[in-house]
Amino acid sequence: MASTMQATDLARPGSGQADPNRFRALAVIAVAQLMIVLDATVVTIALPSAQRALHISVANRQWVLTAYTLAFGGLLLLGGRVADYLGRKRVFVFSLLGFAGASALGGLAQNAPMLFAARAVQGAMAAMMAPAALSLITVTFTESRERARAFGVYGAISGGGAAIGLILGGLLTQYVSWRWTLLINVPVAIFAAVAGTRLVRESRPGHQGSYDVPGALTATAALVAVVYGFTRAEVDGWSSAATLTLVVVGAVLLAVFVAIERRTRNPLLPLRVLVDRNRGGSFLAMLLAGIAMFATFLFLTYYFQQTQGYSAVRAGFAFLPFSAGIITGATLSSRLLPRTGPRAIMTAGFALAAAGLVVFTFIQPHSAFFGHIFPAELMVSLGMGSSFVPLSSTALVGVDPADAGVASALVNTMQQTGGSLGVSLLNTVAASATTGYLRSHLGGGSAATASAAVHGYTTAFSVSAGLLAAAAVACLVLLRPSRHDMSPELEVAAAL
Repeated sequence: MASTMQATDLARPGSGQADPNRFRALAVIAVAQLMIVLDATVVTIALPSAQRALHISVANRQWVLTAYTLAFGGLLLLGGRVADYLGRKRVFVFSLLGFAGASALGGLAQNAPMLFAARAVQGAMAAMMAPAALSLITVTFTESRERARAFGVYGAISGGGAAIGLILGGLLTQYVSWRWTLLINVPVAIFAAVAGTRLVRESRPGHQGSYDVPGALTATAALVAVVYGFTRAEVDGWSSAATLTLVVVGAVLLAVFVAIERRTRNPLLPLRVLVDRNRGGSFLAMLLAGIAMFATFLFLTYYFQQTQGYSAVRAGFAFLPFSAGIITGATLSSRLLPRTGPRAIMTAGFALAAAGLVVFTFIQPHSAFFGHIFPAELMVSLGMGSSFVPLSSTALVGVDPADAGVASALVNTMQQTGGSLGVSLLNTVAASATTGYLRSHLGGGSAATASAAVHGYTTAFSVSAGLLAAAAVACLVLLRPSRHDMSPELEVAAAL
């Protein structure tokens, strides 16, 4: 996913003597960011093994991913405020130690609830760590050229870390245990925390304010209710009282959240950030993309390992075209953005990604990798990679300086929120389609079982393709920025 930063910090070079430990501090921050990025993809590859070991049902397996993204996305804005008020270094070190503890709990989990709880705590710690890390880079590197280099390192880790995680997850799962995909975080996080106390300089803004805890809790509770409602739909049906009640409760809580944000003195999410047509359109497109893409990785993982019979290592390498396509797409779009403006790139990118998902809907239990899966992966990843850069930059165009940090954090919030909703919704869609196929093909044996699983995946891919097509339409209809709207600072942010 694309990395973001505060536009005001990019635009305003600092002053004063440079920190002599700044590049050592950058190395510590980079390790922490790499750990956050790795955590999602490492666990995705390990999920089939963890599901078997802990006897997790098909309906509930998505909580291994959703518990993390729910806590991360729901608490990210609050995490940024906590770091500002308590001190970025202090929060950074604390969240590293908390992440280590949660990782140990997950790696030693004896049942599904224990693993889900550990993943939720990991997400909460990441929600504090990520904004603190970005802020620390901004205040540590006060010279513009050095700051650009620092964010270049940060962006490279954010983009390339996913590929490392897929391969590392496969190696650990196959040759050691799925548990080490979580336990490996413990020594890394402790090392970064100890090094951070020595090398990272404390930073805290001069202003103080209050926490919007009611807003954070209400927003997170709304997401949990909707996600749990989607999960219950696989067992009880979409029209059941339990499913409908949970979804309605989520909608009501979301309305309460909006009311809180309108009235509170220091809102977690100033609603004025969303009413701008360009920003609103970019956030909507990012939400739709998050819903579509997180679930795509989940289903391909199961397709590779359970349907095609790939080892965990081979499954990790099978995802490499995704990483290559995203990096290539992001590089190309960052060069085209100042010339064409964001709308054309984003619309074309989402359309290409949607077309790639349509290709995925035709996979069979024994589809050839290079003949079918490889080109679909390239189409999806090139399309998504080219969309991320203009999407992130458009979210910051024209934002009031006082709201720049919120607008920047919302990019990651929308991605994580979309991932939470998408994994729960599309996992239910896939499971329901698989069950329906098996009922209509009784007595088909193992071949019918494999075909039923693939039918579930392709059904989910169809929904994902529709969501990305809707994102393309949203960009085409709602966005109006031209290439002249891109400030030099935002072009730098986009390139990173």
